[in-house]
Amino acid sequence: MKRTRTVIILILIVVAFTTALVYLWKKNQEDPVTYTSESPSERDIVVQTVATGSIVPKEEILIKPNISGVIEEVFIEAGEYVKSGDLIAKIRVIPNVSSLTSAKNNIASNQTALRTAEINFQTQKASYERQKALFEKGVISANDFEAISNTYLQAKQNVEQSRISLTSARQNYDIIKTGTTSGLGSIAQTQVRATVSGMVLDIPVKEGNQVIEANNFNEGTSIASLADVKKMIFEGKVDESEVGKIKEGLPLEITIGAIENKKFDAILDYIAPKGVEENGAIQFEIKGSLKQIDSTFIRAGLSANASIILDKAEKVLAIKEALVQYDSKTKEPFVEIEVGDQKFKRKDVELGISDGIFVEVKNGISEDDKIKVWNQLQGMPNYGRGN
Repeated sequence: MKRTRTVIILILIVVAFTTALVYLWKKNQEDPVTYTSESPSERDIVVQTVATGSIVPKEEILIKPNISGVIEEVFIEAGEYVKSGDLIAKIRVIPNVSSLTSAKNNIASNQTALRTAEINFQTQKASYERQKALFEKGVISANDFEAISNTYLQAKQNVEQSRISLTSARQNYDIIKTGTTSGLGSIAQTQVRATVSGMVLDIPVKEGNQVIEANNFNEGTSIASLADVKKMIFEGKVDESEVGKIKEGLPLEITIGAIENKKFDAILDYIAPKGVEENGAIQFEIKGSLKQIDSTFIRAGLSANASIILDKAEKVLAIKEALVQYDSKTKEPFVEIEVGDQKFKRKDVELGISDGIFVEVKNGISEDDKIKVWNQLQGMPNYGRGN
């Protein structure tokens, strides 16, 4: 029994020793860890944040009628260029029966008043002529004649005033019935004309649609919207976490999804003082004016992204931020420079701005140095050093 136990123990010792020898042998067969290196390069580093939005006209003018009615005819189409004063649409007035009846009654009342004033004037005129003859013969005094003269002149003025009132009543009747009248020029018109020059962006009405005039109680019906498409702006929103980093006057780079391989320069003009909650996050509206559109036609409403350039360094010495190490005690940055075959030396560096991938190196290394890639994946095949 004791002999069997001894044999088993010896066998276990031999197996353990053999396993250790095999492990050490395989360990020695593995390739040693080799580090690759990368050299600094000269590049531009841009620190930016991105805002999403759309391209809209800087000024969009809504054309509204100054009289209510029904669209009889539209003379333009979306996409056309129009000049100030060009005819856009014509309105047919649908008179209100009650207002029309009231206007007719007003005309009749003013006609009666005019006839009464004319009769009174003829009476006062005859009296004035008789009294004038008597005054010239010295029969009546100057005071009596002056009183009669004033009465005559008052009667004459009443006739003129009655005629003006009758004309006004007739004009009011014409406006209610047809939408326009003689003598008022463009004040009351059934023809709607462009107030500015520009491109027609939209015509929200069609022939037969009823429109309402703009007044103190109603903003009116928009017949067309016009804009100068050469003056466009970016309108978007940024998150509250980014709004503290931006300020008015910063440059923007606008990319439009529908226009490939082209960027537009802009200037940040406006940052909303108040944020709006959207999907649980506070968003702030921003606006930026596009500088030069040249011959590119940008349609209003196209979605776009704006890269807001927070900081920029041109043609500076830079390395990948992943190559930088930090001292565990001082927290100061450093890199390891290759001084021989798989031999590296620590060098402290002074860093500048970073875009998250590349970081500017102000001092500590030169363009000829080779920097150790210290955090490369272990076990990956070594394809040689890259620059």
